[in-house]
Amino acid sequence: MGTHMKTTLDLSDAVLDQAKAHAARHGLTLRTVVEDALRRYLAQQASGAPRKTLKIVPFDGGGFAPGYESKSWNEILEEVNERPMPEDDA
Repeated sequence: MGTHMKTTLDLSDAVLDQAKAHAARHGLTLRTVVEDALRRYLAQQASGAPRKTLKIVPFDGGGFAPGYESKSWNEILEEVNERPMPEDDA
């Protein structure tokens, strides 16, 4: 891919740890993971594709939905993360 330039990036520990773990799981180098992520981000920006955003869903403030009252935040997050993402309405 031509020439390479060394540079220093200041990344949060959490992001760097995730990138390293991903690289290890998939047998990739950290460099490959970072370059691929940056290429994808730049391609998305160049295409003008809109970023996915969270929908704001109002609620009446009546507390947890039935069945969630006694669950920990971690249990709720686990359950929510197992659900498929809804399709965009737009």
